[in-house]
Amino acid sequence: GGVLARARALSGARRGRLALALLLGSLALGSAVGLMATSGWLISRASEQPPVLYLMVAVTATRAFGIGRAVFRYAERLVSHDAVLRMLADTRVAVYRRLERLAPAGLRGARRGDLLSRLVADVDALQDYWLRWLLPAGAAVVVSALSVGFTAWLLPEAGAVLAAGLLAAGAGVPLLTGAVARRAELRLAPARGVLATRVTDLLTGTAELTVAGALPEQTTAARRADNTLTRIASRAATATALGDGLTALISGLTVAAAAVVGVQAVADGRLEGVALAVVVLTPLAAFEAVLGMPLAVQYRQRVRKSAERVLDVLDAPVPVREPEQPRQAPASPFPLVVRDLSARYAGQDRDALSGLDLTLEQGRRIAVVGPSGSGKTTLAQVLLRFLDARAGGYTLAGVDAYALDGDDVRRLVGLCAQDAHLFDSSLRENLLLAKRDATEEELRDALGRARLLEWTRSLPDGLDTLVGEHGARLSGGQRQRLALARALLADFPVLVLDEPAEHLDLPTGDALTADLLAATEGRTTLLITHRLAGLEAVDEVIVLDEGRVVQRGPYAELAGADGPLRGMVRQEAEADLLVGVR
Repeated sequence: GGVLARARALSGARRGRLALALLLGSLALGSAVGLMATSGWLISRASEQPPVLYLMVAVTATRAFGIGRAVFRYAERLVSHDAVLRMLADTRVAVYRRLERLAPAGLRGARRGDLLSRLVADVDALQDYWLRWLLPAGAAVVVSALSVGFTAWLLPEAGAVLAAGLLAAGAGVPLLTGAVARRAELRLAPARGVLATRVTDLLTGTAELTVAGALPEQTTAARRADNTLTRIASRAATATALGDGLTALISGLTVAAAAVVGVQAVADGRLEGVALAVVVLTPLAAFEAVLGMPLAVQYRQRVRKSAERVLDVLDAPVPVREPEQPRQAPASPFPLVVRDLSARYAGQDRDALSGLDLTLEQGRRIAVVGPSGSGKTTLAQVLLRFLDARAGGYTLAGVDAYALDGDDVRRLVGLCAQDAHLFDSSLRENLLLAKRDATEEELRDALGRARLLEWTRSLPDGLDTLVGEHGARLSGGQRQRLALARALLADFPVLVLDEPAEHLDLPTGDALTADLLAATEGRTTLLITHRLAGLEAVDEVIVLDEGRVVQRGPYAELAGADGPLRGMVRQEAEADLLVGVR
């Protein structure tokens, strides 16, 4: 099929090595058949007690086939695994690069556990297409054809019997077991993805789930996913056992039938008695070539689903098109100008942002407010070139942002996101990501502006304190302040702050907002927030609703006039009274 054709295409420059592996695999199986046939002739001829010299060629051939079988098999394993593992590394890099280009706008709704399953388990499964399907099947066809030809040369009817047996075991049984296992194999890769997602959610959210009393329910869901995967794997194993049993039965019947026609041929004088052992024993060895075919067909089906999931990632539409020949980035981004901007995510039928105008001069601070889904984060993603605009213009110092390399844009426009990632390392290492050569003084200055310096000094290990996975050892406010300090240390000409207080309680969130407005005084800043506390300090407030600008101007002016912002002020005041804030 098309999916498997594309899986084959991933081999690229390693096809020569894979062809060599096929030749070596065929020689290994051929040596096994040659060993059996030569041994049969040797034993039969030796029973007639001829002079020893008459047996020397057969003795040498037996020794050569015995040694060759092991040597060729070892060489085939070495060559095939080397080629396939290098190919897997290339594929994994390609998948990672595509995920990197898709993130974050192109991965909306994607589950972390399932993405990990695709990057690891599904890419690993592709090796089975070569090692357990294509190479064994190719070697089986070559060796079966040679075995049938050799046997037919000795005795045509024995050749016909062997051909029928090999066809039944090599094609008929795999078709039957494949039909039994098909449904199970198609469900195996998605079931692995579901289990990976459940386990990842369970491990990363244990504390929250325990507090919420939802841990037993999530554990049960993970156990259910595990049981589903076990059931599917069990069905696949049943099909494998059925295939092994049928192949053994057909092998026995073929050897028996070859013996019958061979004995008849000897009685008729058409076959020498010494050659009878060759006619009987050759089928026994030839069946080694097709013994693994039922399992190989199951691997082919299993690989198809994994390949589909990998290709889903590789084929996913990239939310950003990079220019083929990027222009030189300006030294300064000012003025940053957005004109009549519209943007939407892949698969959506309406714009997440429509007809927006925005100008950021040096030192100017603008706040963008509005309810969830109003297009605030979409604006941040467009400015950072994580998402291409559908229409409108975006320029930095008069240069079209879409003619610049995305990384060049992100050196001029930086982000401090609501879910900024903290690495499982020290405070110092997390800060140095922003500026590798930062001095102690610069680190302390950034921490001071983010209001973390006193807290850092109180720690026994100071800046060498470990933050834990995703910053688990820090409070929510400390995590966001550390992310802010990192953004300030990077010293971006334009800083976009995307909902920095989103996951914090109201007093902590408002205190953080006030501190970051103080820290960014005189710096060009775009603050995206759903809270209104402290917005008196910004130069302009833009109110978004359903992707459109419904109001804009200084905060004091908008709060005093009838309009959406005044309604938001009233709603926020009522909400604060309910929770006892201020």
